[in-house]
Amino acid sequence: MTAELVRGQNHPVSHSRVEIRVSAGTPVLALASLADDRGRFSGPEALTHPGAPSLPGVRSPEELAERHAFPVDLDAVPAAVHTVGVVLVLPPGGPVRFGAVPASYVAVADPEGTELAGYTLTGLDGETAVVALELYRRQGAWKVRAVGQGYAEGLGALLADGGLPAPEAAALAAAALRTASRTGESDPTLATMPTLVRDLGSPRAPDEAPAPAPEPPDPLPASGSPYAGTPGPAAGGDVSPPTLGPGTLSYVHPRRRPSSTEPPEPAPRATAPAEPGMPPRPVAGDADGWSMEERLYNQVWGMFEDLARSVAAYRSAVEFADSRMDRELDAALSDPRHRLGGSGNAARDTARARRDDLVAQARAVLDRDLVQLVAECEVVEPALPAAYARWDNPVWHGHRIPGENPLALRLGDLHLPERPDLRIPMLARVPLERGLWIDNGRTGSEAAMAMDTDRLRRAAMDMAVAYAARLLAVHPGDRFSVHVIDAAGAGAASLAPLVRAGVLAAPPAAGAAGVTQTLAALTRRVDLVQMALRAGAPEDLPPDVDTAEQLLIVHDFPHGFDDRAVTRLRYLADEGPAVGMHLLMVADRDEASAYGPLLDPLWRSLMRLSPVPDDHLADPWVRHAWTFEPDLPPQGSQVLEQALRLIAEARRTGRP
Repeated sequence: MTAELVRGQNHPVSHSRVEIRVSAGTPVLALASLADDRGRFSGPEALTHPGAPSLPGVRSPEELAERHAFPVDLDAVPAAVHTVGVVLVLPPGGPVRFGAVPASYVAVADPEGTELAGYTLTGLDGETAVVALELYRRQGAWKVRAVGQGYAEGLGALLADGGLPAPEAAALAAAALRTASRTGESDPTLATMPTLVRDLGSPRAPDEAPAPAPEPPDPLPASGSPYAGTPGPAAGGDVSPPTLGPGTLSYVHPRRRPSSTEPPEPAPRATAPAEPGMPPRPVAGDADGWSMEERLYNQVWGMFEDLARSVAAYRSAVEFADSRMDRELDAALSDPRHRLGGSGNAARDTARARRDDLVAQARAVLDRDLVQLVAECEVVEPALPAAYARWDNPVWHGHRIPGENPLALRLGDLHLPERPDLRIPMLARVPLERGLWIDNGRTGSEAAMAMDTDRLRRAAMDMAVAYAARLLAVHPGDRFSVHVIDAAGAGAASLAPLVRAGVLAAPPAAGAAGVTQTLAALTRRVDLVQMALRAGAPEDLPPDVDTAEQLLIVHDFPHGFDDRAVTRLRYLADEGPAVGMHLLMVADRDEASAYGPLLDPLWRSLMRLSPVPDDHLADPWVRHAWTFEPDLPPQGSQVLEQALRLIAEARRTGRP
């Protein structure tokens, strides 16, 4: 039975001769690296590549391919080598990042062909070279560990990180890729080879992350994950937004930079441990990135991944302990000597004691990881910018309208039952790649079922208003517009702060006529912007077309909607995000049940959020059920009104 590993997890390797199998969604270069007990490379002889495919104990493939299988003889590996790494590299002229192709799958198989352990490399984004697996020595035996560590700067950065001098690393990477390019050119079928997804027998990557993804993260998410996109370096940069003429549109984040530019300055590293043997003190921004905002984003994503991985290892250990106890109890009860001799109780007590000991050991490891994550949260949370911060963070008291768009937006917090007080921010990349749906219905949620219907609906609309206010507050004054459809006027109380501040693009649309007029205007905008971008002539847009990012809040759907309005709403959900038009639905799906399956694609296209704590989100690695809690202004606080006043003032004066 194949052990399905998650990032950081290990598994024993019981055979000295094994086969490495790679199944990728695009032709890749598969290499092997040999490192010492400190993880350092000794020189060019520590890496196989098409020009030098053989090293003691391993011979890697000499060609580019979507699938590879190559042998490793662990007995032949030199004693000074403690780690054999499996490295995947995207060749020149192919996809520019692993996040743009289906997730790769790497496995270790025994001589008979049975897979011992496998790992799906999910969550990658801007990386072009990645260490997929490691075979490493541990107390005289070999183990395999899922790594998934990627490098956006490519193979040269990977080699330099392993201790090779930068010039030597760059030269070795260039030689490997140059040889791979020639190998690819010699294969006339390579240029036309279709991109294949892994066969159905291989593990499949999860389809959705909780967030961010969110990217993501690009999701983020993920990000899913939550987040997303990937934990680790993002392919972007801190540059000024391009100079745009009147009517010119750009939906590219202003900080994103091509990967060929100068590398970012090193992230600050953790300080020395306070006491010998203690882990380093966490530091806010201790992650890769082109700016502090991106470092914090990647650090939050890494915290989310670390918590998912640690809890997955703990749950797996508990499951193993329970399974072993059941087997031992079955064996004890099936032995007549135990039944007749009265030793059954002792056998049962021994089995339970072994189980409790294993669980206690696993819990001790989990508690150690949780203590470190809690300490990291305590330093990261106060350092977050307004777009990522809770409403009760003091950063909002000194907030000013920014001069550029944010990288991501906080939607709420995520936590797991093993440590409910450890809250990881749920960040969604901006611009939003998916619309949001705040579910104000009671179906399928125990917390919602226990809440009064009117209170639940008010909480959902308050949550939508808080999202709108945050989006307005973290964008430049002229780069974000909010529209509202409230056909029955039931959301007037929640919408009052937005209306009083005068920050809406127009008064909330009421009645069927208001619904029709608003949807027609926004559909026209999407059509015109799409045509302008396809024609490469955004400067020819009519002067009445608002080029800012747009958010449409729809309350009490489908009240006031006819079939034509529903069709337009679906069109905005599908086509709008690509041209800066985003949808936020506050609705109960059951109330739209009269439309039957017609609206199923609409609900699936939106990210469902709950105004009450609910465990309906899953991460992209091990599919934990994460409890989501929305972030709302504290009761009685004026922070939201203060943010809205800043927005109104910035729009009135034209200054941030």
